[in-house]
Amino acid sequence: MRVPFAYRGVDPLGIFLCKFEQIKYTAYGLKSKRRNCRIVRDGSWTEPLQERKTVNTMGKCILIGAGDLTMGELSVTEEDYVIAVDGGLSYCGILNVEPDLIIGDFDSMSEQEKLAMEQLQQTVPEKICRLPECKDDTDMLAAIKRGLELGYNDFRIYAATGGRFDHTLANIQCLLYLKNHGAVGYLVDGTGMVLVLQNEAVHFRKELEGTMSLFALTKEAKGVNIRGMKYPLENAVITNDFPIGISNEFLGEEAEVSVEDGELVCMIRYYEDEV
Repeated sequence: MRVPFAYRGVDPLGIFLCKFEQIKYTAYGLKSKRRNCRIVRDGSWTEPLQERKTVNTMGKCILIGAGDLTMGELSVTEEDYVIAVDGGLSYCGILNVEPDLIIGDFDSMSEQEKLAMEQLQQTVPEKICRLPECKDDTDMLAAIKRGLELGYNDFRIYAATGGRFDHTLANIQCLLYLKNHGAVGYLVDGTGMVLVLQNEAVHFRKELEGTMSLFALTKEAKGVNIRGMKYPLENAVITNDFPIGISNEFLGEEAEVSVEDGELVCMIRYYEDEV
């Protein structure tokens, strides 16, 4: 039986270290508020999709939300741009990641975290984007818009699921927002990923082990094809009122999912080694 590795505890670093402009600031007590977060042992995320052409040569825009954290570490390159979204700032300490921007109305932060934010606001105000509490955009969507303004088209969104179910659904909608603005995004954690297909095909590597579920975002998604998986489909119609696409399985070969007309949510759940 394959089960996820479970880590139950608080921020293993004990303190949260931020380094801005060659200066270190220490904010004590920035511990994860989620006592039952799961962290996979290797922490790394292996790209499950086959290589796809990107619009430009910029790095990725990495967003760290305030949902459930299921990763122990995060690989970031110099070309990447990291945004801590509201309470996601506390996870930067766990992941040992320095955010380039901290954005949000900061309503999900503890009093200790808010105190640390005030200290950062005084020292590096250019790194802080405080949003009003009453607004149309969620903090995550505001962060996505900032990434788009900077020219990024590849978004990896961490700690964006779990917690409040309405926030998870809102973050899935954000993936469609990215599609409609010429970008691509993934909700990523240590147990799987979520992406949106819009009149396109996606190819998966043969090394991928796990399950895949498809759900129609539109009333109908037409011309749906699934190849290289346990339950194939050919030119099918998936509707938003019947979960026919649930729990398909990868078979250790290259797989393809495509939709000719419509939008699909694709949810991947990895098999994990037994511990």
